[in-house]
Amino acid sequence: MNEPNTAAFEKARTGLWTSLQKHLLTVYAAEKSFLAATAFVEAFPFASHTATEEQLATYHASRNALRDLYTDETAQLDTLVKAIRTKGYSEDQKKQLYLLILGYIDIAGSVFELLHTHVPAKQPEDEVLTETTAKFERVKKFARLNVKGVAGLLG
Repeated sequence: MNEPNTAAFEKARTGLWTSLQKHLLTVYAAEKSFLAATAFVEAFPFASHTATEEQLATYHASRNALRDLYTDETAQLDTLVKAIRTKGYSEDQKKQLYLLILGYIDIAGSVFELLHTHVPAKQPEDEVLTETTAKFERVKKFARLNVKGVAGLLG
């Protein structure tokens, strides 16, 4: 492997690591806000009539903020995993980058799962959330496939 490629890879890996840490801070802040907005609930799914209008308004605002973050993060992850594939890094280097992303996906995914678990008993269909969840799963599978490789799937 030549030195410029190694230096470029090290810079990319360090940049990715730093970026993912910043993104996790944002995800954790959204999680904290969302959990605070659901503090009035004892069990999920919850009956909307047990909450005040103010509690429901706070819940919906926090839920929408978390959902919007989920949508944004998923779009960025999709672009990122596809971009790694086109870079001139070795397969092992690409796997390292995908592994960093998969770690982030696992952590962030556990937070975004709250959008499915911390809900009222009667929740209107949310097409944006449905589409985002499907795309998030595709991105996760794409990254895992690139870590495992076709040979790993056949063996």
